[in-house]
Amino acid sequence: MKRRDFITLLGGAAVASPLPARAQQERMRRIGVLMGATADDTESQARLGAFLQGLQSLGWTEGRNVRIDIRWSVGNADDFRKYALELVALAPDAILAGTGGTVPALQQATRTIPIVFAQTIDPVGGGFIKSLARPGGNTTGFTQFEYTLAGKWPELLKQMAPRVTRAAVLRDPTTAAGIGQWAVTQAAAASIGMELTPIVVRDPDEIEREIGTFAQSANGGLIQVVGTRSNMHRQLVIAQAARHRLPAIYPYRFHVAAGGLMSYGPDLVVQYRRAAGYVDRILKGTNPADLPVQAPTKYELVVNLKTAKALGLEVPPSLLARADEVIE
Repeated sequence: MKRRDFITLLGGAAVASPLPARAQQERMRRIGVLMGATADDTESQARLGAFLQGLQSLGWTEGRNVRIDIRWSVGNADDFRKYALELVALAPDAILAGTGGTVPALQQATRTIPIVFAQTIDPVGGGFIKSLARPGGNTTGFTQFEYTLAGKWPELLKQMAPRVTRAAVLRDPTTAAGIGQWAVTQAAAASIGMELTPIVVRDPDEIEREIGTFAQSANGGLIQVVGTRSNMHRQLVIAQAARHRLPAIYPYRFHVAAGGLMSYGPDLVVQYRRAAGYVDRILKGTNPADLPVQAPTKYELVVNLKTAKALGLEVPPSLLARADEVIE
């Protein structure tokens, strides 16, 4: 998000009415933001917008009492380290870590500036915090989900498309989260007689080739687990699922809004709004070590009826009744 866009979003309140003398004398605070995506990614912009709106609702206005410094990176560890050092050099009062991949880079750059993550998977297993209840150190925030959620994806896919006996799983085995999700997904699939084939997410050509090869055999489906790289290539994955007529399940609503069949997972826009609340508390003096790490308050099931029809699927009434949103 460009700086002028942020000013447009948050600066309006400052123009609407004259500021009291006390507010005019407020000390300017500084917040760093490290996003794990490209600046033109619409979903990441929506998440960042929710964070900025959350700050606004809590009284933080750009140019009056806060300055925001934003850096974007697409999951490259070297870039994460580079931008983390840049943000730390600006001496912010707090830093928002946009994805789990940004957290280790920020922690390497500082052990004193408070860090709030908005969507990390397994922060204890990743070594970012000591415990969910008492994170310790300078880092706290919000998790995406527990690994048990990954077991829901094959179960829901089977309910939607009973003929599916084998599924390709798009995953990134280079991350701890990718390994954990694979283990849980594999166990759940085995319990319902579904055979899984891993597809490692590296580049678009490989994704297209591997999905095409997998689709040559019958009764196939597709499961996309959480991962920065797979999200980067989501349009390609959705297009390939449609091309090869593969029933697919995804972790987020925006996949379904873009034409995917169904999704089950947290609302990450809400996570970023909640992260603004933690940053606000830190700016007002709360120690991040005393702020417990929180899980999502709700997981949502979203179904695209148009895509189901194109695949020749009749959505079970029980699944429709359970869905939080149905896109027609």
